[in-house]
Amino acid sequence: MKRFACNRYFFLLILLLSMCLQAQEDVLEKLHEIAIIDQKVMMPMRDGIRLATDIYRPKTDKKVPIIFSRTPYNFNSWGDGEEKTRTAENAYDAVKRGYAYVVQNERGRYYSEGEWDILGMPLTDGYDAFSWMKDQSWSNGKIGAWGCSSTAEWQMAVAALDNPAFAAMVPMGYGAGIGKVGDYMEQGNWYRGGAEQLLFFSWLYGVEHDKFKPRIPEGATQEDLIRISRFYDLAPENPEIDMAKALSHLPIQDIIQNVHGKREVFDKMVRRTPNHPDWFTSGLYHDSMDFNVPSFWFTSWYDVSISPNLALFKDIRYNASKQEIRDNQYLVIAPTLHCRYTRATENTIVGERNIGDARLNYEDLIYSWFDLWLKGEKNDFKAKTPRVQYYTMGSNKWQSSEEWPPEDTKMVTYYLNSNGKANTAAGDGLLTIKKPKKDNPDSFTYDPMNPVLSHGGNVCCTGNAVEGGAFDQQQMETREDILVYTSEVLAEGVEVTGFIESCLYLSSDVKDTDVTIKLIDVYPDGTAYNLDETIQRVRYREGYEKEVFMEKGKVYKVNLTPMSTSNYFEKGHKIRIEVSSSNFPRFARNLNTGGKNYDESVGVVAHNKIHHSSEYPSLIKLPIKQ
Repeated sequence: MKRFACNRYFFLLILLLSMCLQAQEDVLEKLHEIAIIDQKVMMPMRDGIRLATDIYRPKTDKKVPIIFSRTPYNFNSWGDGEEKTRTAENAYDAVKRGYAYVVQNERGRYYSEGEWDILGMPLTDGYDAFSWMKDQSWSNGKIGAWGCSSTAEWQMAVAALDNPAFAAMVPMGYGAGIGKVGDYMEQGNWYRGGAEQLLFFSWLYGVEHDKFKPRIPEGATQEDLIRISRFYDLAPENPEIDMAKALSHLPIQDIIQNVHGKREVFDKMVRRTPNHPDWFTSGLYHDSMDFNVPSFWFTSWYDVSISPNLALFKDIRYNASKQEIRDNQYLVIAPTLHCRYTRATENTIVGERNIGDARLNYEDLIYSWFDLWLKGEKNDFKAKTPRVQYYTMGSNKWQSSEEWPPEDTKMVTYYLNSNGKANTAAGDGLLTIKKPKKDNPDSFTYDPMNPVLSHGGNVCCTGNAVEGGAFDQQQMETREDILVYTSEVLAEGVEVTGFIESCLYLSSDVKDTDVTIKLIDVYPDGTAYNLDETIQRVRYREGYEKEVFMEKGKVYKVNLTPMSTSNYFEKGHKIRIEVSSSNFPRFARNLNTGGKNYDESVGVVAHNKIHHSSEYPSLIKLPIKQ
């Protein structure tokens, strides 16, 4: 029986692989019918390094605009793989609409020459690529950038360089391209509130190439490269590992080494503090830079970077130096996971929660945008497209606004309150409009060796360690190290849309610890769906330029980085927050010692207190739509 089951599984795997290969062959065949295909073009950079580039352009004598995708991922058209099939499909869609589609590997990736550094390659690579494409005889000189995640994150900093050919961009799920913006200093999603986000520990294990990788000899011709790419795509195949177990290793600086992974980039980044100068010389965009490209931004509620994504849109919308640029920023906020926009259905389920029909015609919207800026068509994009389109969960509908946050929201303060027993959902923690007078602090013990485990959330790229989305938190809320504060049953429905601010007053018996918070929609049957979450490392409560440690028993004000959502809390529901000191492995554990943390293996148990009174008004501010 076991052999039969195994054979059946193997047969299904082969069948699926065959279907993928057939789909790829079909789209490549269609591409050859309509496109001039020029592969393994080695585009020169100013320092002599050449970047491997595939070009697909319409069979026409007319000059055409270009859609450009630069990526660290493998797009070799030979063999199988989702990325390769997607590249062929994107190229076909672009060419049939009258665009050239150009896809390029970043410096040091696959057939591109040079050394790779995540978002650390010279910004001039982007500038030089636009200049080279503009000068091609078949180019009309207008270029748009398009991509999601790592294929989008380089765009913002290059947009600050003001290349005249960079006419429009469509960045999607682009948080790892943001360094500092407004209240956020995440440095490319490496940090949140000064705590390491472990997603990049997992991601780098899967994608980083070894310094001993096979390399193509210098001066290889295009003909040689095309020929050998049929047999060697230079793609490493790392052994599968249990990422949940891998991320539990201490010290965290040895996580990659412990699973025999490649460490060059990781070893450098894991030691950088949030304000390390190297973050400001890489490919990250910071709000100290100007921005010069009309942009159509795509974000999602359960993405790891939703809040800094929205903060960047808002910053450019109001602070770009040119009025024309400020006026040509558009935004979509979908209720999906990272880069899962097109997977919305008429019954979209994110995690465990059904949020209804969240479909949107992304392709038509994007090409209408490109037609406007790259072809110069006087179409109806601006007349028909709202400035901001956002999906409200709970009411399960698309809405629109001219601003973000929407202009018809009002910040309403809810105070934490209890008689000192807010531990677990069975405790006496309340969210109240009225500020408490007497301080009855809630105490909990945070043991780094037994952290609160991440259950759903706004995540990506962590393998089997964390599954993203909305999940019922009731089982989590039985832990004594989670403080739970819940509103009264809502007599009327309430829509919360925008940035969510929170401020907690903390005392502890250790020098440093973390504070976490999670916003939750509680259904009448007790189901408790998470909406967003954040964290603050207390040593950075006064800013990221310096570390300020705590004194035992002293009360400190801790402002957490804002969360974001759009959720309709129906009549009969409750609004809830959870407070603790860990959310692992979404975030690295604070070992509470006051040391570097990344090189430590032994933690100290912290006895933490959250204070709430007229003197210490711990609170959360919700943007409630009027």
